[in-house]
Amino acid sequence: MSDRYLEGRVAMVTGGASGMGRAMALEFAKAGASVAIGSLLSNKKETKADGELVNMPGMEEMERTKGELEAFGVKALAVELDVTSTESCENFYNETIKAFGKVDILANAAGITAEHGIVDHPEGLWLKVMDVNANGPFRMSKLALPGMIERKWGRIITISSTAGNVGAPMSPAYCASKAAVLGMTRAMSLEGAEHGVTANAICPGWVETTFGREWISDIAEKQMHMKGDELIAQEASNNPQKRLIQPKEIGALAAYLCRDEAYGINGQDITVSGGSLW
Repeated sequence: MSDRYLEGRVAMVTGGASGMGRAMALEFAKAGASVAIGSLLSNKKETKADGELVNMPGMEEMERTKGELEAFGVKALAVELDVTSTESCENFYNETIKAFGKVDILANAAGITAEHGIVDHPEGLWLKVMDVNANGPFRMSKLALPGMIERKWGRIITISSTAGNVGAPMSPAYCASKAAVLGMTRAMSLEGAEHGVTANAICPGWVETTFGREWISDIAEKQMHMKGDELIAQEASNNPQKRLIQPKEIGALAAYLCRDEAYGINGQDITVSGGSLW
């Protein structure tokens, strides 16, 4: 199997400047694909609702990731992206088409979470989580899928979560949004199946990204009255493999799903958790 098996392919990654999105983008580039990354940046003026957790890298981090992609000898594009805006999604897609002519691979990694129970859950916060985590992948998939079907080749990979299959009392919006991703993925996999297009979801447990560590720390401090580092160590210890999942593992799986040898993997939610349920 060639190490540059994605030569001539174009990948588009939401949330691509950091975390799991960055990890997937790097693996696509390593395999030879041109890569466009889009991320919500910290220079965007918006008010976060109470309980909302979102990672917003800066332009410097975005450009640094772009440089890391280009170091693999491929072309790269970096575009500011807000997946809750249809206009922003269309701009990201159109800029990718302008730069590379097509989209072969779509990786949906942009996401947020919120720690709040159903009782007294702010409706705006619920809708925001659903809009980013579920509607965002819908908006991007709607743009990318037609061209994939026309060219008879495509891969759509969306980050869901173990939370898509397992509940948590303070994460109902997150759990609901990630379950929605699984339903959309299964339906989309059937829509593209006879046209050479696959759609799969990756369901990670705790991943050791900046966002993941901040989320665990927020739970520790606000819900358990303990230090973030203590709960991070506890979560690692509770994992059957005694660790947190690394972003590169998610990137490697996403890249594998783009191999011709993985064509039969379609409509799946693939758990990467070291054996942990959450």
